[in-house]
Amino acid sequence: MEDGRRELPKPPRRIPSWAVVDDEVTAGSRTTIQPRTAPVQPSRQAKPPRGPGVLAIIPLVVIVLAVGLGAGWVLRSQGQSSGDLSLDTGTVLRATGPSVVRVLASTCAGTGEATGVLFDDGRVLTAASAIRQPVSIAAMTVDGRIRRATVVGTSADGVAVLQMQGSFDISTATLASEAPDAKAERAIIAYDQTGKQSIQRAGTTQEPRALPEFLDPASVGAPVLNRNGHVTGLVTGNTVASGKIIGLDEVRRYAGLEPAVTAEPTGNCLAHGPRTAVQPSLDVAASPLATEIQRLFAAYFRALNQHDFLAMRDTYSHELALTSTDADFVRAHGTSYAFRPVITEVVGTGEKNATARVTFTVLFSPKSTGAKGTTCSRLDLRYRLVREQGRLGIDSATSVASNQSCDTD
Repeated sequence: MEDGRRELPKPPRRIPSWAVVDDEVTAGSRTTIQPRTAPVQPSRQAKPPRGPGVLAIIPLVVIVLAVGLGAGWVLRSQGQSSGDLSLDTGTVLRATGPSVVRVLASTCAGTGEATGVLFDDGRVLTAASAIRQPVSIAAMTVDGRIRRATVVGTSADGVAVLQMQGSFDISTATLASEAPDAKAERAIIAYDQTGKQSIQRAGTTQEPRALPEFLDPASVGAPVLNRNGHVTGLVTGNTVASGKIIGLDEVRRYAGLEPAVTAEPTGNCLAHGPRTAVQPSLDVAASPLATEIQRLFAAYFRALNQHDFLAMRDTYSHELALTSTDADFVRAHGTSYAFRPVITEVVGTGEKNATARVTFTVLFSPKSTGAKGTTCSRLDLRYRLVREQGRLGIDSATSVASNQSCDTD
């Protein structure tokens, strides 16, 4: 070019790849435009399945909560039911212990001791085996108060209905409104032969405890109680080993105003009371002299209650033993049973003599000397004691106060 500018090279011809080329020139200098490859789209991965939505979950939550609450209610209900079947012995003893009495008797054919339960109007239910052919009977509360009792009658299944003379200002027992559940725990309040009252678990109606496992011979006649302290049964039988529990329906027949019992024949014999030894208690300081006197009167009351005149004479002074006869003994003590003796006074050194004041309760026949138609009295006597050949013996006795009937405090 004349102006000095160089001619720029021409760009090569671009021929579509689909064009047909006929000459060499064209074929040698062409540039082929390659068709665009379509971009490869990434394959979509399958999304994980969607869980149930919130609205779908709500009914499930409601169902779970309902089931949980229902199960909790069942468990609570079962727990409450289980609690209702158990009992607290302390609660039962406080509620019913005062109305459970000790029965003592002088009889011709009975054991002379049992437990009883006091209902309204002075009615006492106990075991008939304790009062067979009675001469005299007394009922004693847990706090030591004593009342004379008479027999209304006895039943074929071993129940005796007594009528207490006088009254106690204590609560009386209550009959249960219905029989206990077969799995409900029961308790028995009873006395032992020493006069101690206690409460024992008796198992259930379905699984009862064997009575000899936990009851004393003096426990026949004891009430069977539910968790509220209400009477659901009574222990009857000649002994605890052969004893049984009669149910609520039977107890109802005897606790009413017209009990279903028959008359019990009155005893006419040299009656005896329980054979259990009676231990005098000391209401004075336990000095050597007082404990010696206590041993003397333990032997005296044991011989008296067993009607062992020879053994009783061994507790006398030499002079009193010589002047006492069998006839005197029978007349004074032939139907007697003495219990609950207390030594309230001891005077003297005991080197040669001493005196002892003793109170006790005695059951006896209404035909006994000085009975005056009654069968139970509280005595307060002062005994003169003499020492002979190293031992103390009873030489005489005088009344400190007039004999008091058991019908009043």
